[in-house]
Amino acid sequence: MANQGSAGNVISAICNIFFPGLGQLVQGRLLAALIFAIVCVGGYALWWMVIPAIIAGVFHLWAIIDAATFKGNG
Repeated sequence: MANQGSAGNVISAICNIFFPGLGQLVQGRLLAALIFAIVCVGGYALWWMVIPAIIAGVFHLWAIIDAATFKGNG
């Protein structure tokens, strides 16, 4: 991806709205994608415990912002 706010970053952020970590996967960042996906899916699966769901919501928002502001290697 080129720069912060580029079309690729916007597409990645939109992908993250539908599934956490998908935007990082589109950007080629496999480890970040796995971490966001595991934390969010696990937290949402435990929604009845409330605290994991809140943590998952925060991570989901963080994944969206991270994809939108990613600057790349150069």
